[in-house]
Amino acid sequence: MSAPYVVRVDDPADSRLAAYTKLTDVALRQRKDVVSGTYIAESSLVVRRAVEAGHRVESFLLAERWLEGLGDVIAAAQREGDAVPAYVGEPAMLEALTGFHLHRGALAVVHRPPLPSVAEVVAGARRVAVLEDVTDHTNVGAVFRNAAALGVDAVLVSPRCADPLYRRAVRVSMGGVFTVPWTRFSRWPGGLADLRAAGFTLAALALDPGGVTLDELAADPPERLALLLGTEGAGLTRDAIEAADVTVRIPMTRDVDSLNVAVASAVAFWATRSG
Repeated sequence: MSAPYVVRVDDPADSRLAAYTKLTDVALRQRKDVVSGTYIAESSLVVRRAVEAGHRVESFLLAERWLEGLGDVIAAAQREGDAVPAYVGEPAMLEALTGFHLHRGALAVVHRPPLPSVAEVVAGARRVAVLEDVTDHTNVGAVFRNAAALGVDAVLVSPRCADPLYRRAVRVSMGGVFTVPWTRFSRWPGGLADLRAAGFTLAALALDPGGVTLDELAADPPERLALLLGTEGAGLTRDAIEAADVTVRIPMTRDVDSLNVAVASAVAFWATRSG
């Protein structure tokens, strides 16, 4: 490909590539993303889906061998009068720059779209997932992938939940963060009252022997259902459980008391699916 927006680079210290440095440092990356209002899309599939979702790309970074396969995506991201550079470098230089072997095709710096309100996200939704303080980006991404695959209408995250647009979460979601509407609560757990006011029944997945089983919930599902899922270790907080209308447990055997939150979400999404 020979195009004016293709820029070949060979120095990891090149100031034009600053946004791609230290991608393995989660805390630093998140601070940079917040300040810049961007996120990193990782892998050719995710980059493609970000562009297809209408997200505005600032730049691309990739090895030469991926250039032809992503040519249509890079061309589609170009803006009249404001070329979007595609930086192309040797694999060793890209690894020195980013901190890891770039074997999934490409990276892109993408502008974050403004987050909608909770009311906007749940308008017309029948089934939503609510994540409270899930801090592992892999789990957040997996929940979004499950939501996309199993027909959940939206995902809402608490103020302290990990960033769904962190590169690992986006990659694990397989682009699900672009196809499933989502937003972040500004108040917690007070924001749950807004869901109830919108007609949702709040079902907290918790280890409560007095709660109903998932089968019982699925046998007579409410018209609008919000499934609350808690953090990896302690699960939902007491405040979240008390704010719910019902607690729901997944019956288990062999003295296993709980599932990974992403696995639990898949089970709950599948059990409560319609049609």
